[in-house]
Amino acid sequence: MSIKASTRIRLSGVGLALAGLCLVWSQGQPPKQPLNVQKVTDNLWVIMTSDSGNVAVLPTAEGIVLVDDKFDQYGPEILAKVKAISDKPIKYILNTHQHGDHTGGNAFMLMNTPAEILIHKNARANMVAGKQPGLPQVTYADDAQVFIGGKEVSAHHLGRGHTNGDAVILFPSERVLHTGDLFVNGSAPFIDYSAKGSIVEWDKTLDRVLQLDFDIVIPGHGPVAKKADLVKWRDSIAELRSRAKKACAGGAEGAAKRLDLSGLGMDDSLGFMVRSVPGMCAELAN
Repeated sequence: MSIKASTRIRLSGVGLALAGLCLVWSQGQPPKQPLNVQKVTDNLWVIMTSDSGNVAVLPTAEGIVLVDDKFDQYGPEILAKVKAISDKPIKYILNTHQHGDHTGGNAFMLMNTPAEILIHKNARANMVAGKQPGLPQVTYADDAQVFIGGKEVSAHHLGRGHTNGDAVILFPSERVLHTGDLFVNGSAPFIDYSAKGSIVEWDKTLDRVLQLDFDIVIPGHGPVAKKADLVKWRDSIAELRSRAKKACAGGAEGAAKRLDLSGLGMDDSLGFMVRSVPGMCAELAN
């Protein structure tokens, strides 16, 4: 990989897809929705739909950085939305984890832009195991930094939670953090045990995330939030683990019905929490 003086990457440190789940938030592609573009700061935008991950867009004088790229079907429309923000090329895409509603556009972007794609090494291994297209060219173990057009964007793997390859993406100049699915605003979490996710470690991972310096949060799904909302989510995850342990005490069978989500701000209308319960019971039994 060539590295120019003005556009450099510094790397420190050297799951399968949602098998068996409904189409939403998985490898299958649900019916397309209109893309909604929201300005987060003077220099940062987010592209949103309710069916797939939030895409962050940071334009610079030398090129554009994206975080995630939704499903493949959104590729042309994402490009159009990005071009409405800046006429510069997409130079880098940072994937937060391997699920197809966050990486499904990788193959399209690799064919239609000069972008290099970065992902945590575990997440790429999960993509390989799931035979997913659009494999990123660059991996890292702990963190990675992209420097372009006088801006820095950093990726941080701080532990397990949603999967074993989760990364949060920090925009220091904007004081904004993209959490990937370590935080889904308004929805119940999904613990992907096929990708070695963990309800036991999730809140501890978030404790480390909260040590980063930011004010605004772009969640993996749902509306843009504040750091205080992420603190509340961390507490809700810890409480969820406590309630899950109680629900699982009577055995995995029927535990989903015994699990009380009231007051946690976790809407499980998509059924992700129900699908996580067997894995949680197994993990909590150890």
